[in-house]
Amino acid sequence: MSEITPTRVLRRTVQVDGEAASYLTVEHDGPPVLLLHGTYWSRVWLPVLDHLAEAGLRPIAVDLPGLGRSGGELTLETATVPTLAEWVTRFVSALRISGPIALAGHDIGGGIAQHLLAHDRLEVSRFALANSVTYDSWPVPSVARFRDPDVVAATTGDEILAARRKTVTAALAGAAIEQRIADYLEPWTKARVRRSWMAMAGAADSRYTLELLPTLRRSATPKLLVWGEDDAFQRVEYAERFAAEMPRTTLLRIPDAGHIPMENAPDRIARALIDFFRS
Repeated sequence: MSEITPTRVLRRTVQVDGEAASYLTVEHDGPPVLLLHGTYWSRVWLPVLDHLAEAGLRPIAVDLPGLGRSGGELTLETATVPTLAEWVTRFVSALRISGPIALAGHDIGGGIAQHLLAHDRLEVSRFALANSVTYDSWPVPSVARFRDPDVVAATTGDEILAARRKTVTAALAGAAIEQRIADYLEPWTKARVRRSWMAMAGAADSRYTLELLPTLRRSATPKLLVWGEDDAFQRVEYAERFAAEMPRTTLLRIPDAGHIPMENAPDRIARALIDFFRS
């Protein structure tokens, strides 16, 4: 099944480390906005891409290596937050983007974004998180179990698909219609993607966000948190703490929205991102 794609959104590829890095974008010369996913894929950002482009921005929602539609395969060593952050810098370089870039991250992609900001890997002008991992909020139990090699070895492809269907359905909340669930699950029909996902799950470690806190508390970069209030995976209490502790941070709570709030309130979230990135 092909993904549900708005009219102007295109899927493109660029070579990074000898493999095809796939990304969704709307091609024009607006200011770039880099959008990172975590344990899902670029599909999480699809509902807002057209809106961002119509406002003059250039959205770029990339699939991390081995996930979504990108080539390659992750291992426990290459799936850590710091290593993926380095890959993102090479992706940006491959697109020949220079100068300031707006950055947003969802789920573990938010952990990667925090690493990029804290370590000045990119020149980040504005920084946004959507239902991201923070502090010690991760890995959640359904992900943490894959840190056990015996669990990984005993898990079949059918079991991964069944588990991802359950998680995706919960994450989509009120937007969980069958066509959308199937659309989200499509990459996991490939064994290579399932192995990459298990590597990301196995490499998930909250020390990668905890060690960033001192630097983030000194960061003067403007920050926006967009949070589905009904998220059972990344609770809104973590967003409230982040907003209270980090300078120049605004929290937008999205009622009746789950872990992927872009699917529950795309217009409202797009408007918030546009106002933030263009202010």
